[in-house]
Amino acid sequence: MPRSIWRGAISFGIVSIPVRLFTATQDKDISFRMLHEKDNARIRFIRICSEEETEVSNDEIVRGYEYEKDHYVVLTDEDFDQLPLPSKHTIDLTAFVEAEEIDPVFYEKSYYLEPEDTGLKPFALLMRALQEKGLTAVAKIAIRNKEQLCALRPMDGTLMLETLFYPDEIRVERGAEVPEVSVSDQELQMASALIDLLTEQFDPAKYQDTYREALMQVIDAKLEGQEVVEAEAPAPTKVVDLMAALKASVEATRRQKEAQAGSARDEDAEATTTASSRRRRAAS
Repeated sequence: MPRSIWRGAISFGIVSIPVRLFTATQDKDISFRMLHEKDNARIRFIRICSEEETEVSNDEIVRGYEYEKDHYVVLTDEDFDQLPLPSKHTIDLTAFVEAEEIDPVFYEKSYYLEPEDTGLKPFALLMRALQEKGLTAVAKIAIRNKEQLCALRPMDGTLMLETLFYPDEIRVERGAEVPEVSVSDQELQMASALIDLLTEQFDPAKYQDTYREALMQVIDAKLEGQEVVEAEAPAPTKVVDLMAALKASVEATRRQKEAQAGSARDEDAEATTTASSRRRRAAS
């Protein structure tokens, strides 16, 4: 059972729903140790006081805000604990919006909420109401010494909480436009046809981390003393005729879709034949 990283309550009008917050994602990147090239010994990082040139232990380190060059205001754990923020203990739902109104660039990290035993019914009520209305709740939450904007939405029988960046943390220039270029109706229609051929329901199970798999193959090959062969990078192509390139893309995609459909039909037919054979053997 994972450990909750925050405990508090969702405030929904005058209803208070006690909940726990859990991290919803897990980093599976392959990690490496930093080693000394000469003898493969591990590199150890130490904290050095710039004034005394001596090593400093963790219990001697404090956090300081540099308000001007080399001048600091030191904050203690008690200072953080005493911040007058209701969001330290309460997720106050202040607005309900259409999910499409929140641009994906605002989403930072995903968490999920679970109700305490005493909050089961109001938690289920809020989740059901959000599902039926098709809305996302907006609130604030203070975790890890930072108050963040957040969004709550129902997913697979629980409430997801996504922390959001504030507008001044977004670096995308709002309202920026692509320079004016001429696009013909035929080019637009062909691009739309290609998009239509590739339009499907999102299925995350179809995707996998091929970089991580390739990296593990390299590691395994080195462990077995094999030579690692680098894959050839595709040569960059210069698009001379955009319309011809779009047509070729549409035809190639259509052939690929037809081949996939034919392969799926063959697999279904083989499965049907196998099932029929099993039934006949069982009946005899």
